[in-house]
Amino acid sequence: MWGCLVALMGLFFLVHWYRERQVVSQLTDKYVFITGCDSGFGNLLARQLDMRGLRVLAACLTEKGAEQLRQQTSDRVETVILDVTQTESITAAAQWVKEHVGDRGLWGLVNNAGILGYSVPNEWLTKQDFVDVLNVNLLGMIKVTLSLLPLVRKARGRVVNVSSVMGRLSMMGGGYCISKYGVEAFSDSLRRELSFFGVKVAIIEPGTFPTNIIKPERFVESLQAAWNQIGPELKEVYGQEFLAANIKMMEAFKPPVMHELSLVTDCMEHALTARHPRTRYSPGWDAKFFYIPLSYMPTCLVDAIFQWTHPKPAKAL
Repeated sequence: MWGCLVALMGLFFLVHWYRERQVVSQLTDKYVFITGCDSGFGNLLARQLDMRGLRVLAACLTEKGAEQLRQQTSDRVETVILDVTQTESITAAAQWVKEHVGDRGLWGLVNNAGILGYSVPNEWLTKQDFVDVLNVNLLGMIKVTLSLLPLVRKARGRVVNVSSVMGRLSMMGGGYCISKYGVEAFSDSLRRELSFFGVKVAIIEPGTFPTNIIKPERFVESLQAAWNQIGPELKEVYGQEFLAANIKMMEAFKPPVMHELSLVTDCMEHALTARHPRTRYSPGWDAKFFYIPLSYMPTCLVDAIFQWTHPKPAKAL
């Protein structure tokens, strides 16, 4: 009995291992469009795919970022300036991609562009503060995807959307977690719809990585800026000690695990090049062994952990 069970488990892992390592053919003929290539995951992925021989169409927010990327890559990488919050910019970039890929279609679309915004109590913020984040992380991603879907469908290619573990477990206020929950929902519905056309959709849910948005000084700046825009009544409710405690916590912020960016870009590369990509990738030990397990725990337990680890407002019960 136990021998049969062990044998079946061994066979399962062997088949899984084999399927994970099967790669699609003719990679050097395939085009991949990546947003947010000025720095971080997008920049590294563009360089990584260039080394694999793929044709990379890299979208950068600034000309400086585009120029730096061109200097670091071969002539297989071409750049375009893209602001995902502007419809005209997206339309122009989509036309640019269409001219490059021609009848071959677009094999890969990687929606990587994103911002953090404010990570403070929700009632410190205005509607516009939320809109600013959603326009980049969610609505911009949706518009880019819809603009390029005909080209992806023609190639029977891949869509890779960058979410976050915060798309499973909301641990802070502001628009970031909201936007990542939206990315998860959009990606799930898109995956089911496009499966009829042979298009595969993957979600990347990174843990904590040293990108430009994960810096203590940025957390402190956003906290102070949000505090400065709230009224005196709300300041009294939360208190100066609450602000000071949060600033101290942010300044001392150092994740227990800080991973290499390549853990994320390796997952993106697998989603683009594997014959059998996964539906979800969760790079980072903190994602696998803390955030995702925590997302399945009872709500009361997660709430208790949050209250225990965060400063309390002056008027808290």
